[in-house]
Amino acid sequence: MMKKNRQALIMQIIEQNCISTQEDLMNKLLEAGVDVTQATVSRDIKEMRIVKQSSASGEYKYCIPAAGTDTKVSKYHAIFSESVIYTDCAMGICLVKCHVGTAQAACAAIDSMNLPEVVGTLAGDDTIFVLCRNEDSALLTKKSLDELLK
Repeated sequence: MMKKNRQALIMQIIEQNCISTQEDLMNKLLEAGVDVTQATVSRDIKEMRIVKQSSASGEYKYCIPAAGTDTKVSKYHAIFSESVIYTDCAMGICLVKCHVGTAQAACAAIDSMNLPEVVGTLAGDDTIFVLCRNEDSALLTKKSLDELLK
């Protein structure tokens, strides 16, 4: 299947289903008769600028960015992925370790995500503290941020 057709199918699958992992997406593609590798799905997600957002139930699912937000989402994703080295969690706080001098920009990217489980953020020179509502929220936030680093 040509890339253009596959990506159109991915868009349709994401709009009609709650897809939270690349494996879920691969399974839906397989059901539609398209056998792809995880690397191909990963590339498609990146090229299509598909993002994970929190649903009403609090679970993360893949979403197509609204028209007009594409450039902003792409810019923040690039800043975040280039700045962040790793994430970690302790209690209700998610720690984001960045390259020296990049934490403020990465923090602005996190703030722009409007994650409902995030109460607030605090950035230094190379470290960000993301205060979450509780320990489960912190783990969910870490998972979401780690997805952006892939």
